[in-house]
Amino acid sequence: MTAPGLPMTVPAEGLPGRVRIHEVGARDGLQNEKTAVPTEVKAEFVRRLADAGLTTIEATSFVHPRWVPQLADAEQLFPQVAGLPVDLPVLVPNERGLDRALALGARRVAVFASATESFAKANLNRTVDEALAMFEPVVSRAKAEQVHVRGYLSMCFGDPWEGPVPVPQVVRVCRALLDMGCDELSLGDTIGVATPGHVTSLLTALNGEGVPTEALGVHFHDTYGQALANTLAALRHGVTTVDASAGGLGGCPYAKSATGNLATEDLVWMLQGLGIDTGVDLGRLVATSVWMADQLGRPSPSRTVRALSHQEQ
Repeated sequence: MTAPGLPMTVPAEGLPGRVRIHEVGARDGLQNEKTAVPTEVKAEFVRRLADAGLTTIEATSFVHPRWVPQLADAEQLFPQVAGLPVDLPVLVPNERGLDRALALGARRVAVFASATESFAKANLNRTVDEALAMFEPVVSRAKAEQVHVRGYLSMCFGDPWEGPVPVPQVVRVCRALLDMGCDELSLGDTIGVATPGHVTSLLTALNGEGVPTEALGVHFHDTYGQALANTLAALRHGVTTVDASAGGLGGCPYAKSATGNLATEDLVWMLQGLGIDTGVDLGRLVATSVWMADQLGRPSPSRTVRALSHQEQ
């Protein structure tokens, strides 16, 4: 029997009419590969993602190559894709990274904070507050240059060393990132332990501390199969920005229990079934992930990619 190309559309009440997908496969996905993907393949990946209708594609990271050697070609990659008619955010860990990004004309940058001390130590070799202090001049300078700034916050729901993360602890760091000038925040479930009630509780607490829902995006990992359920809970709360990775690429190099990101195709299948507009052509997106899986020499972990392309596991 042939798998259907598109789901039946049955809208549900109380959901947004449109969702912006923040595609992270080219950065968050490829930074976890054991071997570096050629620059030309990365550029083609970004071009194909744009051709599939994605309008926000995180291109690369201006982190020191010693820490993320897979993205050491940021200076070579960014000019190859900079002319695309899409938003191309890049990760900048510090002022040096910002300098490198601005020199190439980047207009959207992101900083990467942690809600927990253990992960801040593992990822940034700093305390939470030391990391925030490091980001403050980065955000300030970016805003002075009229550059859009996203603040990633990892370990919002659970930490492999500390266990469940108290909601007020997450709210405090979110509030600090917004206060220093971040335009939007991405709430990361880095090890995939969140469940829908926890998601709703955190979003409600953030609203209670003056953090507007429209400033929030969600970034779920599918370690325990909860990413789509958690996304739906966030949509019901009014969130309209969802991070996802084409083909389900990626995890987290500093949290060994983290498995792949929510697959963009799985997200688009659910959103299309709910009648929520994304602007994404699912067929082209699946073809892109099949192509990238071939480049990487392994099948895509995305269930939707496998179902629509008849890939063998």
